[in-house]
Amino acid sequence: MGALLWLLIPVLAALAAMLWSTWAQRNRRSGGDIAELAGYERFRAAMEREHSGSDLV
Repeated sequence: MGALLWLLIPVLAALAAMLWSTWAQRNRRSGGDIAELAGYERFRAAMEREHSGSDLV
């Protein structure tokens, strides 16, 4: 009976690891990505305006 109790410890640890990994890989909302892409687009537009009159490549 004592051996079964010792075997229970790694089994419970494996179950806890499975639950944690499922929780860690859950889908999160990606609302922040849209704002970041808009900011990057504004940055690109500003860089093109700044260098549009330059003859340097």
